[in-house]
Amino acid sequence: MVLLRVAVLKLQGFIMSDEMNLKAPWLVAVWPGMGHVALSAGYFLMAKLNMHQMAEFSGGGLFDVDFAMIKDGVIQNTHQPRSRLFLWKGQEGKRDIIVFIGEQQPPRGKYAFCENLIDFARDHGVERIFTFAAMATEMHPEQESRIFAAATDTTLLKELDRPEVRILQEGHIGGLNGVLLGVAKDKGMPGICLLGEMPHVFAQVPFPKASLTVLKLFAEMAEIQMDFTELAHQAEEIEHHLGDIVAKLQANLQQSESQEPEEEFKMPEQYEGLSEKDEQKIESLFEQARQDRSKAYELKSELDRLEIFDDYEDRFLDLFSKPQHDGSQS
Repeated sequence: MVLLRVAVLKLQGFIMSDEMNLKAPWLVAVWPGMGHVALSAGYFLMAKLNMHQMAEFSGGGLFDVDFAMIKDGVIQNTHQPRSRLFLWKGQEGKRDIIVFIGEQQPPRGKYAFCENLIDFARDHGVERIFTFAAMATEMHPEQESRIFAAATDTTLLKELDRPEVRILQEGHIGGLNGVLLGVAKDKGMPGICLLGEMPHVFAQVPFPKASLTVLKLFAEMAEIQMDFTELAHQAEEIEHHLGDIVAKLQANLQQSESQEPEEEFKMPEQYEGLSEKDEQKIESLFEQARQDRSKAYELKSELDRLEIFDDYEDRFLDLFSKPQHDGSQS
């Protein structure tokens, strides 16, 4: 039965022959969510570990199309959400890392979708599943982002017994970030969810500080050396920006309690359109990322800043479609 299923997966392009011999791999699964916490962490791993696409995971008819995109008056081809897996071959005895990037969570059949992913992981010798997520709290943007965690068994909880980690004692983890680990538990595969803390009032705003917190713990557990300077700088910039917004809102609130405010504070307007300078910068960053994938996260940060990453997501992920032998792996 297993051999038949694997054969079907090969026909669907799931498995590449040179990827069959993996070294004690861990799989990290991420989907869109609050603060882009999970996706940003996944993309950072892909860029800094110089990953390449290993396989594409079929949605099995679970996704549908809700609208048609228009560009310059022309209806564009329909696009179903894609789910892809990217691989880092660990060097010098280090374990391999697989990152699963889902553009969207299926609206139905979540358990079946996760069963297929867990079966795929087992067929490839995956020893442990990780999901990343956000934990929205009352924290101020300039406070330290704490890390919360849950695991499928008490042995893993002991590994998480660290001063910086707070174990979730009860509650639930919504979406596939939680369902995947529930299915992993059902199938006897160890799994951990790492949740980075972020302000709930900015749930729709990228919050890389939480991604950084999650990634630092994951890298330590996986014994991977990574340079977090770029992500830390991005986190600091957004922290100050959101801190300024909170300060202005508080000042206006205090002023309104005593008198009418002189000037109404407005949240930043949504970005509209691309300037020629922005387009040139994006193309330059794409070219740099093609030559060196470690530059890809800078590209993603710029696309996030302009709020246009969704428009470029497929093109961005195509950068990782093939192995890049440039010695940049760590």
